Amino acid sequence: MNLIISNSSGKPIYEQITVQIKNSILSGELQEGEMLPSMRALARDLHISVITTKRAYEDLERDGFVVTVAGKGCFVAPRNLELMREEQRKKVEEMLEKAVEQAKAASITLEELREMLVLLYED
Repeated sequence: MNLIISNSSGKPIYEQITVQIKNSILSGELQEGEMLPSMRALARDLHISVITTKRAYEDLERDGFVVTVAGKGCFVAPRNLELMREEQRKKVEEMLEKAVEQAKAASITLEELREMLVLLYED
């Protein structure tokens, strides 16, 4: 698992970790039952605080992407990948609805909004 942390990103480090691990699970790079690095090992590898990795793993567990087995570690949760993807699609759709409402209120055209989305997606 290769995680890239950006100090210039507007996102907190724990969120960057969470998003990258979720993407690895959804893409199939990380398989069901596969063990994740320990919180301490990940913190050491990324040169960050263990508290930060703990927060990321807690968020992943809360969202159902991983399970923690006491004394053994953290593993990719056994779940229906299609259901997980659908949950993620729903979250994106909700955020896009808010963006569309804001765009309409600011008199931003659909074409302008589309251009913004393309730029953001390709970034």
